[in-house]
Amino acid sequence: MRPAPRPAVIALAPLAALALGVAPAAAHPAAAPPPQQPTVVVEGLVTPLSFDVTPRGDLYVAQAFAGVLTHVTKAGDQHVLAVAAEGSSVGAVSVAGGTVTWAERAGDGPVVVDAVLHRRAADGTHTVAEIFAYEVEANPDQVNTYGIQGLTDECAAAIPEEIAPFVLPYTGVPDSNPYASVTVGTTTYVADAGANAILAVSADGVVSTAAVLPPVPITLTAAAAEGLGLPECVVGLQYWAEPVPTDVEVGRGGWLYVTSLPGGPEDDSLGANGAVYRVDPATGAVELVARGFVGATDLAVAPNGTIYVTELFADRLSAITRTGEIVTVADLAMPAAVEWQKGRLYVATQVFGNGTIVALTPGR
Repeated sequence: MRPAPRPAVIALAPLAALALGVAPAAAHPAAAPPPQQPTVVVEGLVTPLSFDVTPRGDLYVAQAFAGVLTHVTKAGDQHVLAVAAEGSSVGAVSVAGGTVTWAERAGDGPVVVDAVLHRRAADGTHTVAEIFAYEVEANPDQVNTYGIQGLTDECAAAIPEEIAPFVLPYTGVPDSNPYASVTVGTTTYVADAGANAILAVSADGVVSTAAVLPPVPITLTAAAAEGLGLPECVVGLQYWAEPVPTDVEVGRGGWLYVTSLPGGPEDDSLGANGAVYRVDPATGAVELVARGFVGATDLAVAPNGTIYVTELFADRLSAITRTGEIVTVADLAMPAAVEWQKGRLYVATQVFGNGTIVALTPGR
């Protein structure tokens, strides 16, 4: 059984509905030098889960649940660029070479019925890529197995019926939530949080698979089993969670850097399992960069190689230093997205309240 997405954020795995709080989060070992005090760039936004900023300081913001794509000028003026159909959300915003890219997703509650990627160039040229149609046809993560691994028949039979559909092994099935995008040359890469894959969209809208993220292994402790209502026989086994990619950016050497939520409890009740991967777009090879985040929903890669990560469910902006250490950069309320531009970090905060984008200069 495929997990239903939580309307507030993105597609999550089934344990999200079952977790009761059983394990501490991994502590960040240190704090980075304090950043400049954040300054408000724009506020009053509705769920700004995705945005981009241009070198001149203009913002393009997906007000996700309002279904509105908004252009905010450096002077603070706001202009509506697109409005999604009723019942649809917007996301996956990026800007490159004057072309604005965004996604629209339609669904009946948690069930997706359509997802498309729009690209509008400065000359008015408009390209649409059928993301959900591709997912239905290709289902890239069908190669992955999720759920509790290594169960004996006796142990599987002991799992309560109301829980079994969420934790017994299953393979990836069609689902789509195009959550983030970035364009390199004529190719747009999309982090699809439903497909658990990074997709590639050509200049003329043809969709293909760039990479499939691996399942996230979570060892079930005795406390976890008790909290989830699972029998003792699962203790020591691994629950393979869906990876749920939430952002894709380009770093040094042309590598793609990807955040993974992952699927499962949104908080730290099964540990801090959010991660950053890097993907070779030429081969689809996936490498783990760091793991230990609570709700890794976005990242930005600085020119010096530092990777900044929003931890939505830990209320902080963190960084992976060039030596691989994870440090806290700033405590921010509900940070969902981050972008780097000209030495400054722009962060979408308070995304389920008075949505605000702030700017700050990280400490050195």
